[in-house]
Formats: sequence, C-alpha cells, structure tokens
Amino acid sequence: MTASLICDPAFSPSYHLSSKEMADLAEPHVRDIVSLVFEHSTALPALIVFDERCDLSIALVEAYRRCLPTAGWINFDAVAGEDVLAAFALLAPSTLVVLIQSTHFRLEAFRLRVELFKRDLKVVEHPHLSRMPDAQALYYIESLAYDPLYYRGVGAALKNRIDRAQCGVVDSGGERLVFSVPFESAKLNVGDYREMKNVGGQFPIGEVFTESQDLEAVNGCVRIFVFGDTSFHVNRPEQPITLVINKGKVTDVRDSTPEFDQVLANIRALEGEVWIRELGFGMNRAFTRDRMVDDIGTYERMCGIHLSLGAKHGVYNKPNIRRADARFHIDVFAVTEAVYLDDDLVYRDGAWLV
Repeated sequence: MTASLICDPAFSPSYHLSSKEMADLAEPHVRDIVSLVFEHSTALPALIVFDERCDLSIALVEAYRRCLPTAGWINFDAVAGEDVLAAFALLAPSTLVVLIQSTHFRLEAFRLRVELFKRDLKVVEHPHLSRMPDAQALYYIESLAYDPLYYRGVGAALKNRIDRAQCGVVDSGGERLVFSVPFESAKLNVGDYREMKNVGGQFPIGEVFTESQDLEAVNGCVRIFVFGDTSFHVNRPEQPITLVINKGKVTDVRDSTPEFDQVLANIRALEGEVWIRELGFGMNRAFTRDRMVDDIGTYERMCGIHLSLGAKHGVYNKPNIRRADARFHIDVFAVTEAVYLDDDLVYRDGAWLV
C-alpha cells in the first residue's frame, strides 16, 4: 500500500495495515523529523523510550529503529521507573530523547518532558497513540510529514501578520467572532527550534497561536464542530454548536449537547465563568473536518481555527486572571470558512493565504 491511498476518498476507515506496513509509511517522515527538525545524525547520541501496547507505537518504534540504528533503547514496560530516571541522568546535554507512548509515561511526580528540557535534552514526544487505531493511525503517520518550506515559511508569515494586526474576525459560516484589539505576540510550533531554549515537543507539530491582548474585546458568535470532552477525546456533535461570546466569555449556547453542557458546567463550577482565551491557527494539513483522530492534543494541529475555553493559558499572563485559580483549557474547533486579520483574508477553502 502506498501513502497516496491514505488520501483516497474511497479509503475505508476500517482498513487495517500491519505494523510493518505502517512503519514503511512512517519511516521517511521520521527520518525528516530527525534530520531536518533536529539536525541529528546517527553519529550523535540518542535514547528511545517506548512501549509496544498498540499497533501505532510498534510501527513508530520500528521506524525510529531504522532511522536511529545506533540509539539506546528502553522498553518502558520491561524496567522499573527508577531505571528510566537513572538512564536520563546519564545523558549528556543535547542528546535526542524520543518518547513513544501508547498512553503517557508516568514516573511518580516526574513531569517528563519538562524535566528533560531542564537537562538540556532534545525531546520528541509521541503520546496517546492507542487513541488512534486503524485509519486514524494512518492520518497520524501522515501528520508527521515535515515540509520546512510550508511550516517555517507560512508559519513565520502568519506570526508576522498576527503581530501586526489591529483586529481580526473568524467567519464560521453565518456567524462572526470579532477580536477588536491587537493580539499577543504569536508563538510558533512549526519545528524550528533554532532560536528557542527548549528543543522539541509533542509531535505532530503545526500551529501558530496567540490570544487577544484584552480578553474582553472578543465578541460575537462562533460555530464549533468538535470539542474536547472530559476524557480528552474528540467529541463531534451531529450538528455544529454555536457559542455566543460577550466580552470574552461564553454567555449562551445554541444546539448544545449534554456532553458539551457538562464541559461548560465543569468550568463554571471551578472558575465561575467561561473565558475564551487561545486563538490557534492550526497548520497540519493531514487533519481536516473529515479526517480526524480521537486524541484532542493531536487533532489540535488541524488546519483551521481552534479556541480554548477556560481561564488557563500558561503562555500569556492577564492581570484579571490568577494562575492559581485557572484550571481549564478545553480546545474547541471552529467551522472555519474564512479568517480575516484587519481587512486581509488570510484563510479560505482549507488553506492559509499568507
């Protein structure tokens, strides 16, 4: 089977490939991540920590074995947690660490990626792979493809345009969400770490994100077709849900579902009100409204607009929100017909126009 079949409209979601066939598809993408994103060669040290609890993790393990034949390997399920920590302690700075996880590795209170960054290690993290079986696994593999001209070129152009904008509009097909003041300085997640302290992160990549400088300057309505539910899975209602936003907060909802009502109830129970914070410009063309994966943290890269509900956003500080009181950051995905920055159309027909 060739990679082109993944994009074939006749491709059956129930079609199942062997782990070897998936590894064949993943290998060129993994090789590009290693060589283009991390500028890593087989002469440099690397350590892969993995499990083999699902087909996708097995496939990625095989792909990385082919691309990093001299790396060290630790099967997370075959050793004690302290042995994994001891192995990390022996690594020299700038060693490449790859985490291939069917779920998410837990090492007591050890915040894995954060601690690895503190040790000046480079990190590739592939979490929650078991949430993406069958066709979703193939979408995930395709999402790992790295096109530096697209990600770094369009990503930098988007950041530049966002940072210059005085206002913006998200048109979600009959509804408009208006950002009437400038945005915070946009952040890039495009696989370019040359000017960043921490090298690496969760893959797949593909996002530029910001938020309104004044959260209360966000008003209007937005139709969402997917939201992250209480189990961190993608939840797609039968019809889009319309959020009514006044002064940066969700004040009404139309065509809601019991599951979405529960999300809002959980936020209000601990935070009192539901803020709109992150404005994410997703860039990963492997994910669309019709090509989805169940893991919300992966689908967040979907090409289009996503927003966050709740007061939590670790990147930007706001004087009216105390970090200690901010508990929720729930991703919701807008029906993205068009996006405007000032009067410029920057998104239409599933593509960024910058």
